Amino acid sequence: MNLQQFQYILAVAEYKHFELAAEKCFITQSTLSTMISKFEDEIGIKIFDRKKKPVQVTLEGSLVIQHLKLITNQIEQLKEVTKEIKGETGGNLSLSVIPTIAPFLLPMFLQEFAGRFPNLNITVREETTAEIQRKLKNRELDIGIISIPLNDKDLSETKLYDEPFLYFDAEKVSEKNVPVKKIRFEKFFLMEEGHCMRTQALQFCNRNQQQSKSGLNFEYKAGSIDGLLRFVKANRGATLVPYLATLQFSSQDKKHLFNFAATAPYRTVGLVVHQHFVKKKLLGILQQCIMDKVADILPQLSRKSSMLLPV
Repeated sequence: MNLQQFQYILAVAEYKHFELAAEKCFITQSTLSTMISKFEDEIGIKIFDRKKKPVQVTLEGSLVIQHLKLITNQIEQLKEVTKEIKGETGGNLSLSVIPTIAPFLLPMFLQEFAGRFPNLNITVREETTAEIQRKLKNRELDIGIISIPLNDKDLSETKLYDEPFLYFDAEKVSEKNVPVKKIRFEKFFLMEEGHCMRTQALQFCNRNQQQSKSGLNFEYKAGSIDGLLRFVKANRGATLVPYLATLQFSSQDKKHLFNFAATAPYRTVGLVVHQHFVKKKLLGILQQCIMDKVADILPQLSRKSSMLLPV
């Protein structure tokens, strides 16, 4: 058995089609099929049921494929370790950031960071916390930037910064600070399900105990902070906004922003990788690059007057 056979088997498992897998591997279908058959004969297990369309993985084959994925991942890790030892930085790097962070943080550091590694191909996506967590655990993603902690034993977390939340009220413009008791829960709008900021806001507001009704016969759950703010302003409502999102607010919108008079809610933002992630040097450079950019922008939080919002 050899690494090429592993790659051919994983390709068929992914595409469920021998011809398509052969195209992706840049070989003929007959060569791919022959190599896989030799592997099956060698281990004495049929990995694929070729009689079914699309091709299906057998029960025994699924167990073999799990191990092949681990082996190929370990080989890739070995390649990365040798590159780091030799001081080489190249290949591919995938980075995913949650939508309530990405539009505001990425412009601060991404171009400068990428410029330091011209031989590194960086792919950046916006994804939810759950999707980032799933991909990291399956080794489909290198690095995630999310609100931490996740408390996942398979993942490693590195803190970047603490980010406070501000209260945005489309109706109020006079008070400098707002006590929690003055938040207008009857017209408080949130992100849609699947966004950690929604969970954080619900934890802060303890909305399950709020019995007031909005008077609206619909519930709006925004998919982005921009969409959320547009809706809040149109309906003269209120919401929580992370600090970095407010930096480019218009002077008019800033009149509707309030700090909290006492307990200030905040979230901790961090880098998350698989526990066996090997590009340690690259991760450290990314961490420092981001921390340098936000150090003079974010206000320092007093732990005596702050409340951590869980993921």
